[in-house]
Amino acid sequence: MAEVKRVERPLSPHLQIYRWHIPMLTSILTRVTGNALIVSAILVVWWLLAAATSDAYFAVANGVMTSWFGDLVLACSTLGIWYHYLAGLRHLYYDAGKGLDLPTAEKLGLACLIGSVVLTVLTFIII
Repeated sequence: MAEVKRVERPLSPHLQIYRWHIPMLTSILTRVTGNALIVSAILVVWWLLAAATSDAYFAVANGVMTSWFGDLVLACSTLGIWYHYLAGLRHLYYDAGKGLDLPTAEKLGLACLIGSVVLTVLTFIII
């Protein structure tokens, strides 16, 4: 039988030595914000269903939604909505075949991150 010759191959990089890039971070954040928006949508639907059910049940749901926890969840949801919107626009730009080089992708990623914070602050100033 033939002898098996082992080839020394490098291992995949681990998180401790791998350098984070803006496009990688924005890709992960797009997935995280999408899932977080599902959770916050369920919370808002629960609040609306409680309003349609009874006064006592609505008082419980409204207490949760108007507490510091509810305010935090809704503020983070606003940030997530703006980020997810801007990331979707960025992906439409990518789908047109533009902005795929690394410097442009990093600038677009930073624009999504900074833009979502600015738009969230503007949203709370206007509301």
